[in-house]
Amino acid sequence: MLNPFSMQGKVGIVAGLANQDSIAFGCAQALHNAGAECIVTYASPKAEKFVTPLAADMGQPELVCCDVQQDAQLDDLFARAHERWGRVDFVVHSIAFAPLEDLHGRVVDCSREGFALAMDISCHSFIRMARRAEPLMQDGGTLLNMTYYGAEKVVDNYNLMGPVKAALESATRYLAAELGPQGIRVHAVSPGAIRTRAAAGLKAFDELARDGETRSPLRRLASVQDVGNTVVYLASDAGAALTGLTHYVDAGRHLRF
Repeated sequence: MLNPFSMQGKVGIVAGLANQDSIAFGCAQALHNAGAECIVTYASPKAEKFVTPLAADMGQPELVCCDVQQDAQLDDLFARAHERWGRVDFVVHSIAFAPLEDLHGRVVDCSREGFALAMDISCHSFIRMARRAEPLMQDGGTLLNMTYYGAEKVVDNYNLMGPVKAALESATRYLAAELGPQGIRVHAVSPGAIRTRAAAGLKAFDELARDGETRSPLRRLASVQDVGNTVVYLASDAGAALTGLTHYVDAGRHLRF
């Protein structure tokens, strides 16, 4: 009997690598360990020196610079996947951004430009990637993004990213309904506080991390490897009957007020 958790023979894209603390790194590493082959993207040429040394730990994936705000670069990314494999079985979107001046202030004070930029990079870019992935998923596939509990409840200092992640979770459900008849599954994965470069932009992040370590039922934070293992489950045949869900990978912290 075939192992339903195996990713052997599956191919896809992991977007959003910045360094070894990135959720994208944990996902690419877990997918490789499960047998998948990946193209892994990073956002700018400046990041290349940080991501290139990580290639061995991810199974030597093809590394591609891709700014998701540049349509031509997105087109080239999916064209490369088509050229290499003729299809895509999964796409992992681990990308978020908000200008610090908007992120650190009240939502009511955020600028129009900052809100639009955060929404474009953190939410609409997932939709843009889904649109490009759809024709490459003729036999079905899985689209995954990263969200946070602050989309559902007010979390101090999460601020602007709360409404943005709420939009991302809603988009996940609508895409799941629209693409489901083609066998394409869509999920949001919701890690708790993880010490990533993106998280470092939040005010009082250390307090949030300590809260997770002391108040989650498992008394710890999730790791990027925990998130990666969840992605493997959802993208594998073991998750074939699941779609449109938000999956908490936070040691149970979301259970508590």
